[in-house]
Amino acid sequence: MEDEDAIVAREAGLHPALTRGQIIMIGLGGAIGTGLFMGSGIAIGYAGPGVLLSYLIAAFAAIVVVCSLSEMVALHPAAGSFGVYAETYLSRWAGFVVRYTYWAAQVIAVGGEAVAAGTYMTWWFPGVPVWAWSLGFAVILLFVNARSVAKFGTIEYLFSIIKVTAIVGFILLGGAAILGVGQPAVGVHNLYALPGGFLPHGLSGVWMGTIMAIFSFVGIEMVAVASAETPDPKTTIPAALRAMAVRLALFYLLALTVLMSVVPWTETGAKVVSESPFVRVFAHTGLPAAAGIMNFVVLSAALSSMNANIYLSARMLFSLSRGGYAPRRLGHLSPAGAPTAAIATSGVCVAAAAAVSFFTPLAYNYLFGVALFGAIFVWIIILLSHLSFRRRHRARDLPVRMPFFPGLQIAGLILLSALLVTMGLDTGFWNISWIVGVPWLGLLTAAYVVQRRGVRSAT
Repeated sequence: MEDEDAIVAREAGLHPALTRGQIIMIGLGGAIGTGLFMGSGIAIGYAGPGVLLSYLIAAFAAIVVVCSLSEMVALHPAAGSFGVYAETYLSRWAGFVVRYTYWAAQVIAVGGEAVAAGTYMTWWFPGVPVWAWSLGFAVILLFVNARSVAKFGTIEYLFSIIKVTAIVGFILLGGAAILGVGQPAVGVHNLYALPGGFLPHGLSGVWMGTIMAIFSFVGIEMVAVASAETPDPKTTIPAALRAMAVRLALFYLLALTVLMSVVPWTETGAKVVSESPFVRVFAHTGLPAAAGIMNFVVLSAALSSMNANIYLSARMLFSLSRGGYAPRRLGHLSPAGAPTAAIATSGVCVAAAAAVSFFTPLAYNYLFGVALFGAIFVWIIILLSHLSFRRRHRARDLPVRMPFFPGLQIAGLILLSALLVTMGLDTGFWNISWIVGVPWLGLLTAAYVVQRRGVRSAT
């Protein structure tokens, strides 16, 4: 196997044009999506007000992953990020599988968000078909990604500002309603006074809510992928990762506390998610055009997620190509420093994923199962890579050091593994992740074996 410096050096050539402010906002934007604005009702349906505990548990896992990534990024900034670290510190197979799994998850996510964005546009333009909006948005964002990374960073920064501003506004407006500013105080009795109290579905409900909460934090690893396109990544990326994880935890916990205080959780649970539960809070405050404002916000969230995931999927293909695991053409860079061939290839696959959801939502559910399984699988590989990383490097020699090693990593691995097992044993929606996730890993393993045999025969 190549040494670690040689593996990282393969991915040279990307332009370091992203600022620290852009990195933080891009990371927030990647993790704050329609999962919060629309999908939070699912987690509330599982756990009721106890969903706050679910998000605390998920935040713990996210912070452990972030801190582990920080140590490795500070020493080895690379576009392939955790894929490169898996190859370096675990095995070639791990690097191959984790990068292709993450690429597939991002492509599927972009396809789903494209359909969502088209659906949101029909609120204003019901006569225009969803596919037209979806295709138009996809083409525009592929073009943005094919330009310089600075332009991508600017667009994603603006999208993220919209989402963060909406959440802060939501917290302020909801907080005013709770405290009775300008209106009778709502208070927080909805958190404990409804039938079942704070834990209406017990600790098992909290545990199931944690699965959905984990997916609300997926996207934080995007900052590490951007490390190769940031000046001074050894200081910028670890600081951005830590700041972003803390802010995400506060945003989620405060937003959900406001949501369930103002509107009874029984009205925002999984059975009532045809509209965003956040719209109900805006409506309660008497804010004019609440539905239109929220529709604009969730549209921005979908476009932001599309933009970020196109970036991520292209960098994973670029990394795979530079590592010899994908066609060499995908590792080429334009004069602006963008991996245009990898972007175009990901775009074609995005169109295929979106088309599947148009023809049959059931088939798309199976595609989404790869993303569900892949999200936790990637986090587990990151923690395993970090454990191996620490065996090769002495703590005192590292520019960034994580406290309480290895206890936090082991706790994080146990938590994530238990969640993955729970998903496999679930008799409802979550077991689809194992139905397609395990065969997906088998397919990738077979592809890896064939690829490695081809390399050996060629040499």
